[in-house]
Amino acid sequence: MAGIMSLGARWRRWLGDPVRNGPEIYGEELGLVKAADPSTALLSDAGLNATILRLREVFGAEPGSDELRAELFAAVREVAGREIGLRLFDEQIGAGLALTRGAVIEMPTGEGKTLAAVAPAVLEALSGRRVHVLTVNDYLARRDARWMGPVYRRFGVTVGVVQEGSAFDERRRAYACDVTYLTAREAGFDFLRGHLCLDRERLLPREADFAIVDEADSILIDEARVPLVIAGSVPGAQSGAVVVAEVASRLEPGIDFDTDEHGHNVFLTGAGSQRVENEFGCSNLYSSDNLELLADLRNALHALHLVERDRDYIVRDGRVELVDDLTGRVAERRQWPDGLQAAIEAKERLDLREEGRILGSITMQHFLATYPRLSGMTATAEPAAEELAEFYRLPVVVIPPHRPCIRIDHEDRVFTHREAKSRALVDEISAVHAEGRPILVGTASVGESEALAGELEAAGLQCRVLNAKNDELEAGIIADAGALGALTISTNMAGRGTDIRLGGADEKQRDRVVALGGLYVIGTNRHESLRIDRQLRGRAGRQGDPGSSRFFVSLEDPLISRYGVKKLISARLLPGEQDGPVDAPVLGIEIARAQRIVEGENLAIRRRLWDYSLVAESQRRHLQGLRRRVLVGEVGTGLRERCPHRWQELQATVPVDVLDAVARRLTLLVTDRCWSDHLAELKRMRDGMHVVGFVGRDPVAEFSREAGRAFAELEEEIETEVDTLFQELDVGADGVDWENHGLVGPSSTWTYLVSDAPFGDNSMRGVANRAGFAAIAAVAAAPVLFVWGLVLHWKRRRVKAELAKRER
Repeated sequence: MAGIMSLGARWRRWLGDPVRNGPEIYGEELGLVKAADPSTALLSDAGLNATILRLREVFGAEPGSDELRAELFAAVREVAGREIGLRLFDEQIGAGLALTRGAVIEMPTGEGKTLAAVAPAVLEALSGRRVHVLTVNDYLARRDARWMGPVYRRFGVTVGVVQEGSAFDERRRAYACDVTYLTAREAGFDFLRGHLCLDRERLLPREADFAIVDEADSILIDEARVPLVIAGSVPGAQSGAVVVAEVASRLEPGIDFDTDEHGHNVFLTGAGSQRVENEFGCSNLYSSDNLELLADLRNALHALHLVERDRDYIVRDGRVELVDDLTGRVAERRQWPDGLQAAIEAKERLDLREEGRILGSITMQHFLATYPRLSGMTATAEPAAEELAEFYRLPVVVIPPHRPCIRIDHEDRVFTHREAKSRALVDEISAVHAEGRPILVGTASVGESEALAGELEAAGLQCRVLNAKNDELEAGIIADAGALGALTISTNMAGRGTDIRLGGADEKQRDRVVALGGLYVIGTNRHESLRIDRQLRGRAGRQGDPGSSRFFVSLEDPLISRYGVKKLISARLLPGEQDGPVDAPVLGIEIARAQRIVEGENLAIRRRLWDYSLVAESQRRHLQGLRRRVLVGEVGTGLRERCPHRWQELQATVPVDVLDAVARRLTLLVTDRCWSDHLAELKRMRDGMHVVGFVGRDPVAEFSREAGRAFAELEEEIETEVDTLFQELDVGADGVDWENHGLVGPSSTWTYLVSDAPFGDNSMRGVANRAGFAAIAAVAAAPVLFVWGLVLHWKRRRVKAELAKRER
């Protein structure tokens, strides 16, 4: 049988299938581990320590055979049982073996991914390679490092943890460990900070040979298009968002502007343009001099009419905090780009947050590609297998559950309108709650979770609400969500990374809850991503527990209305408005099809963004590689050769080591400033490429050509500026008064993530700021903007129609 399964695996690999069945991949090696188990289990503590010492010596000197690797995994299983009371299941061992081969493993919720990652991390550490375990939040990084710490220490493997607020010395110690737990976000920010370092002593030893990514589909797919940014203060920077917001609030929808809710766009009418020109006293809103104003106005209209409080963001402690649509959590340190953040802050009458000058940026996708080897873990990898293979060359290995899943996933209940769905939800929750069975209700937004809680309380039902506004209560709410009679209303926060135990945290009432059927999960909407729905379902049925799930859907839900699902269904199958559910199985089929279409659109967007980012990333690698070699002294600055007379003049009074340090620091400062300017130029250039698309040229090809030209000019500019400043610097025996010469970095720096531009784009801001497009803008902007909304609307409809055709 093993031979047949292995042949099947090879056949699928030859066909290019990115999904592998776990036992086919690691079955033979798992057999070796199981064979080593009995003798390992009989070892005394002293004997086990002797085995560990021998394995450390072997793996420290050579890669090790399959048999030795199996012996190590068996030792990890035994140590985990003795040190933390958790003996790895065969499935966890198999998952660890798949991770060592560079795969993304899919393990159902509650199957112990955290423990499965320990054996491959120990193997890499004993082989002399550093490992990063990348998590989705600081809490998980801290918890997992502390929880798994005793196992690592028994093997002589050092383990550290990096948190958002960790000081430099703490970070240095943590990165110097064999295994470091931290968020992918924090690892990326430290990567960017390293590219601004001016003293080699301040470089963190953060390079690692192997990364294990927890919640891999979230980090590798959902976060892939979210750039990490390090910014610095810009003295005197001002925003006109407040004034523009006042004007925008007086514009009337349908008269002064129209919105395209499908494409998330807003555009002025002729009357609106005239009214804005009168308000601001400008003759032509679409002239090249006013395009910055036009961009601010579009942002203000977006903020007022397309961005919704308690759905897209919350206001807490005087700040706008974005809500991640995929997780339901506050998206920490994230803001919208191109002035939209300031527009929302102006709308809410808050102090405007400084955007600052971008000093460095990298997408999560490109950052993770800096690791020589990569692997990952999640409960929902299979739906993303194609993309994981395409962008990361990572196969998906599906690990079978330790115990069969007996959860019952009921068919959706579909209603003609939202009010009927709400009444049915309250009735269903009331009936099940009366039995004492725990219920978890997953909602689509903060506002919806609070509205449903209000309806339930009006019906006499007490519930606990978990959303982005009270995320500090998450641990306590989730701990009790499986208790007898528990009723929990949550956003997607309860859909990923949570483990709900039947009977409550202490499981005292487990038997009674099991007898009632386990946890009942209800989804109040279908999400655009099927993976998010699967994550919510996965809260029930943990490790063979009983449970059930059901989604309640109305034909007025965002997924249905936004993507025109009703238009894909024959009119004879759609009844008039009614209170009861619709008996039409085709609706479920079409809803699933809509999810596939939307996911296809999102994949197309990520592919397009990847095409754009490849050019900038290759330039970043080249320039930052050279910068680092200058910083650590591997290469010289070239100043001695380019400015020989000035060098010899200074050498007469300045020690050589001081002169070298001055040349190095000057080169680094100029490189950083020019790179920051270049990033802004690339951003403006990419935005301006939308205009090029209207005349039939490929925007990506044009961008690549223009970016290449700009980079060649950048390299020349750096050399020229360094040489010029070197001639002017007042260099003494103690070096240079950098501040007096105005050659210092920003007074403060901070890091954040730039969210997608989810409400269209603000290309005219790029056109306005790009000198090379000024002439084009003056002529082309007005007609372009005249058809702006119509073109975007038509393009999106055409894409959706084409995707729907392919699905048929």
